[in-house]
Amino acid sequence: MMKQTKPLEGLLVLDFSQFLSGPSAALRLSDLGARVIKIEKPESGDICRSLYISNLELDGDSTLFHSINRNKEGFSLDLKDNDSRVVLEQLISKADVLVENFRPGVMERLNLDYETVKKINPEIIYGEITGYGYEGPWKDKIGQDLLLQSLSGISYTNGDANQPPLPLGLSIVDMIAGVQLVQGILASLVRRSISGMGCYVQVSLLEAVLDLQFEVLTTYMNDDFQLPERSSVNNANVYLGAPYGIYETQNGHIALAMGSIIELAELIHCERLKEFKKPKQWFDERDQIKSILKEHLKTDTTKYWLSLLEPADFWCAEVMTWKKLLEHEGFKVLDMIQKIYRENGMSMLTTRCPIRIDGQIYKSEIGSPTIGQHNQSILDELSS
Repeated sequence: MMKQTKPLEGLLVLDFSQFLSGPSAALRLSDLGARVIKIEKPESGDICRSLYISNLELDGDSTLFHSINRNKEGFSLDLKDNDSRVVLEQLISKADVLVENFRPGVMERLNLDYETVKKINPEIIYGEITGYGYEGPWKDKIGQDLLLQSLSGISYTNGDANQPPLPLGLSIVDMIAGVQLVQGILASLVRRSISGMGCYVQVSLLEAVLDLQFEVLTTYMNDDFQLPERSSVNNANVYLGAPYGIYETQNGHIALAMGSIIELAELIHCERLKEFKKPKQWFDERDQIKSILKEHLKTDTTKYWLSLLEPADFWCAEVMTWKKLLEHEGFKVLDMIQKIYRENGMSMLTTRCPIRIDGQIYKSEIGSPTIGQHNQSILDELSS
């Protein structure tokens, strides 16, 4: 059987970005078949090489760097050096996409802003992520994930009513901004295939996290701007009534989503819940209902409650640790893990591209590059 071509094969992407948001966008383009060349400073490279998670390091770089820069080529040069400019312009002239996520003004000082790059290559798709855009009092603020979660309001929706606002335990703002940049780049590539015109794609972390909250923000704005109240018991969504939340059981935890309290009372044999007959009570008296559930579900195991709820199609799930998840057949059948290798044989496990096209799973064993690893082969290519 002939090997299926990945949809972006033949495209060249120059990745000037650092940390997580920009590199994650370039990674997804790479997963889908594009050739991605990561441009870094000599010697120090991407700051993310030394941005550690749990102080875990492999082959001199953080696991975070490895995970978001796999399947890329490494090219190092001094962006401020005049001799490097000739090489850089050669690369830009051949590129289809450029990705960067510096603070506003940095690429202009390097003469690598869109207007300058467009003169070198009018057909290029120039993708940019900033923290807050180019206007307003926040434009020069540090665009860091926790800070964006905090000022965007998303942290207010997490945690119980008696707790301080809680951030999500992921760099969700960086990742959603990367996803949105990829969407803009792909749309622009489609437009270029029709018109032959390149364009400038801009995403900010702030706009990305605001869009992520479109559901709750829309509700707030159309509810006379009344702030929602977090549940004081097992809060999971500020706008949803009981039983929505995660509950402790005798040996673990169980998640309950939307559902009828009357049906739930019958299924789990909880007499105290049967007095809440009206759906309006499930919102107005959610803390009282959830308090009853909280105590009742502790009386037996997660497996027992699932055995009552799942056959009735009541929306529920076991709350798993990563260990239990990875051992479950439901996870194994997805084939989500791949092993990647550096040139020196260093290997690590990571996730694969989650997108399937025509049933094909996209994997690559190519690990992240060392600083300047492909300098000579790229220079040879440019001079040939």
